[in-house]
Amino acid sequence: MATVGFIGLGNMGGPMAANLVKAGHRVTVFDLSEEALTQAEAAGCQRARQLVEVCRDADFVISMLPADHHVEGVYLGEQGLQHRLDKSTLVIDCSTISAETARKLGAELAAAGIAFIDAPVSGGVGGAKAGTLTFICGGAESSVERAREVLNAMGKNVFRAGDAGAGQVAKICNNMLLSVLMAGTSEALQLGIAHGLDPQVLSEIMLQSSGRNWTLEVYNPCPGVMDTVPSSNGYQGGFMVDLMAKDLGLAQQAALRSGASTPMGSLTLNLYRSWAQLGHGREDFSSIFKYVTPATKK
Repeated sequence: MATVGFIGLGNMGGPMAANLVKAGHRVTVFDLSEEALTQAEAAGCQRARQLVEVCRDADFVISMLPADHHVEGVYLGEQGLQHRLDKSTLVIDCSTISAETARKLGAELAAAGIAFIDAPVSGGVGGAKAGTLTFICGGAESSVERAREVLNAMGKNVFRAGDAGAGQVAKICNNMLLSVLMAGTSEALQLGIAHGLDPQVLSEIMLQSSGRNWTLEVYNPCPGVMDTVPSSNGYQGGFMVDLMAKDLGLAQQAALRSGASTPMGSLTLNLYRSWAQLGHGREDFSSIFKYVTPATKK
């Protein structure tokens, strides 16, 4: 049994912390939301009254936060946890942030004698609840191997992409591809529907053809085709449009820095930003299906 400090109890972090408890670990949690803390306590976590309490006797400190500045604020600076963490603690940041921030965090923690890996996740809220997430890690091999003790309680796959920051690069590459697939699948389904095809039948045809992809297999964007996905629940309870737009923005920043050409990623970023600006930012990213509805039916 490990002692774990967990920071950030949103749609992903809350279930992840609960799964650590189910696996027998001792988990102390911190969040700014009273409701999130109450839910975590009900799942068996211990509440930290102050952020610094998550460091106490911790073998691991795990964070799942919205953006770069939140992560930097927690760990770095005069009030950051870098001054409170024991040198035996392994820091695991599961947030999706820029590779540059992950590298900066790794370097500053290393200077303080603290081991760090970036470990952004794939699998969405469903995966967080089911404990089937994929962790995409950047950091020393020894640190990633050590982290498996807790990561395996929250997911089914742990990959090492390279040194610190590599996990973030691999994550944004994956999410850029996912967004392109979701937009393309939505367009194809809407085109079929516009010509009188049953979307369930069309989905089955494409699943057995060369258009087969993950969105058709497990996350169909058309309402009524699959019962257990956000599209059949008013596009609620999944990975928000705002978050996909954030990840696509990170991908474009990385492309600019490296000179990589990502025209499809750029187009899809514009789609998701426009959809968010129309008031759909908190809907699941599969709601892009509605954005590409034929003009005659809008």
